Amino acid sequence: MTKTELRNLFKQKRQDISAKDKLKWDDLMLLQLQSFNIEGVKTLLNYWPIEGSNEPNTHLFSRYLQFFLPDLSIAYPVTDFSNNTMKAIIVESEQFYITNKYGLTEPKNGIEIDPAAFDLIFVPNLICDKKGFRVGYGKGFYDKFLAKCSDDVTLIGFNYFNPIDSINDINEFDIPLNYCITPEDVFEF
Repeated sequence: MTKTELRNLFKQKRQDISAKDKLKWDDLMLLQLQSFNIEGVKTLLNYWPIEGSNEPNTHLFSRYLQFFLPDLSIAYPVTDFSNNTMKAIIVESEQFYITNKYGLTEPKNGIEIDPAAFDLIFVPNLICDKKGFRVGYGKGFYDKFLAKCSDDVTLIGFNYFNPIDSINDINEFDIPLNYCITPEDVFEF
């Protein structure tokens, strides 16, 4: 299937997840994350789950990391829809956020961090394949950003569904995940 076909299919599949299953599956993904060696992680790029989209609760995952890594710096993306790019802004505990007209909750202000400075990035995805290539929301924000990151950065996607065999229209700009964490397993690519 193509990215567009998969995007439509998995948006609907995610919407069909009950609130009870979502809570349970988020907890199971947190348990999977706890198997990772997080020593040396100093900077994390997280994303705010889009309201009403049934995305995994990435706040749960970042709070876990922050508990064990009190000096962890966490950043969130700020998007620019005029050129489909994003930048990463370090957040503090008293941070103010705004939700833009596209439903993305972003830091209102803060210090921008260089993409090459990240050790770990939580990458949104609707589905990924068995090579780690993912289907996002279709604007290429993350692939453009990830292209500027260090080769040593760890890219983790969280998904309620196991990877599919393949995505038919991968291109040279697509950057694969290193891991996909599901409620039942951790897939390494």
